[in-house]
Amino acid sequence: MSRAFEAGGRPVRRARTLAQVYRRFGEVDAAATSPLYERVAVALSESDEALRAIEAAPARRRHPTVVLAALHDLALAGRAPALAAAYAAADGDAAAAAAIDTLLRMTDSVAAIAARRRTRPDETGHCAVLYPAVAEAARRAGANAVGLIDVGCSAGFNLNVDRVGITYGDGRPLGDPSSPVQTRCSVVGDRPVPTRAMPEVVARVGVDPDPVDVTDADDARWLRACLWPDRPDLAERLARLEAETALAAAEPPILLPGDTVEALPDAFARVPPDALPVVTTTWALSRLPLESRLRFLHRLDEAALGRSVAWVSAEGVGVAPTIPTLGDRRASGHSILGLAVFEHSALHAEAVGRSWSRGRLLSWFPDS
Repeated sequence: MSRAFEAGGRPVRRARTLAQVYRRFGEVDAAATSPLYERVAVALSESDEALRAIEAAPARRRHPTVVLAALHDLALAGRAPALAAAYAAADGDAAAAAAIDTLLRMTDSVAAIAARRRTRPDETGHCAVLYPAVAEAARRAGANAVGLIDVGCSAGFNLNVDRVGITYGDGRPLGDPSSPVQTRCSVVGDRPVPTRAMPEVVARVGVDPDPVDVTDADDARWLRACLWPDRPDLAERLARLEAETALAAAEPPILLPGDTVEALPDAFARVPPDALPVVTTTWALSRLPLESRLRFLHRLDEAALGRSVAWVSAEGVGVAPTIPTLGDRRASGHSILGLAVFEHSALHAEAVGRSWSRGRLLSWFPDS
């Protein structure tokens, strides 16, 4: 079958598809919260030269969120001053022109950043679902100390779950009330979240294909670059990011790059033998194919041959193997909070709650 090509050898169908992706992102995804990104994304969709430059990045790294974050990173680094000025002035037309100019002048730099980096999830709220579940895991295992292993750790903020102050909608507090990082979580239903304190954390290990080291200036800047430059709550998010970064930098965790499943044995080895290893996954397993998720489960089972191991998961319905779905349908708009304890050859897995909006709302099941 013959295929139509434009000048330069680019398939017409492919070009139109990329243009449609950027236009839809601008007009649908960005329109409500970021007029700057709406204007920039639409401008990129209308520029053949810009689309060709975007195609210098690997196929899976051409999404608008990645490319726009890469451009933002260059602006924050002082390498794209016109784009930085346009963002600071909230001038959509100037930002669109500067984004295209930066992309064309620095195609290799944009492609390199996009190839190496991935956009970082907003981890605000994760600790509110993790804290009570980790404390419950320790209670069930009779542990006086825990070692946290966060899979898909991003910047390792989840590993500071015990250092964050949490206030639930019913007024119950958990964590450190004097922490510079404070978060709130609404409670759904009439069952309160238990206020059992987490035992001492003696190890903090992050496992991620490309972990972010907050003590590295380039890595820290990338976290900032992932925030849209004109979102209405930018000041609040920047303040929180700075507080979370400072908290993580005060006592940096061990970061293990590489395959998240294959690195698990090394992670378990970093937890002292008298502490309970608690593996946490927060909306991370969906990035893995089913085969890898099953291998992940097998790694936990292997580690439990010589010691008890716990796994706390906050994942979409049906994503976490062995965690009951409670009859909920996939893509139902909420997540299941799961708790699994591996003790030698026995596995006890159950759903302990439901969560909405990535941890901003929580419904807790077990009795406190």
